[in-house]
Amino acid sequence: MRKLIVIGVGLTLALSAALAADIPSLRGDRFKPLDLNRLDAEQNAMIHDILAGSRTSLNGPFNILLRSPELGNRLQAVGEYLRFKTSLPHAINEFAIVTVAREWTAQYEFFAHKKLALEAGVKEDVVDDIAAGRTPKMTPDQRAVWTFIKELDSTHQVSDPTFDKVKQRFGERGVVDLVSLVGYYHTMSMLMNVDRYPMPPGEKPPL
Repeated sequence: MRKLIVIGVGLTLALSAALAADIPSLRGDRFKPLDLNRLDAEQNAMIHDILAGSRTSLNGPFNILLRSPELGNRLQAVGEYLRFKTSLPHAINEFAIVTVAREWTAQYEFFAHKKLALEAGVKEDVVDDIAAGRTPKMTPDQRAVWTFIKELDSTHQVSDPTFDKVKQRFGERGVVDLVSLVGYYHTMSMLMNVDRYPMPPGEKPPL
């Protein structure tokens, strides 16, 4: 009981901060938006942990994942690492995310991470080529990651030269982080495609 009280206090503070920052309500389509005032203890704990971490938004898969809050909280923690604590350079990380999002035609995922990729320094023509299904003009680091993702997605393996290029640039930890990023964003893209997760009001699908 004491633990739940602590979580409840933390949740109140987190939600107060969220409301102060004008964070929008949860959104969804097949998974109807949940009412933040009617969540159970596990769902409340998940919301608390999301807003107590590096994120400042409840957009994306969280309305869906709250349906299975124990799983959802574990996944959101993995996602926090892969976005904010990964060993990969930020620009490379966002480049990889939009590449995976394009593989799934994950509209919201691509929309959200296109902005983040541009802010991280990925060139707009590179992102636009990815959106159009064209092979972009890439830096050597980007090409190593692009080839790795494409091989992994299409063959479920990677060749020795492809593995070695990523390892040489980002180390063995970078290889593990990249593979994990691909798997995580496959999962997020699948969840939001199944939901038909809506774009923000006034925004058109980018793909």
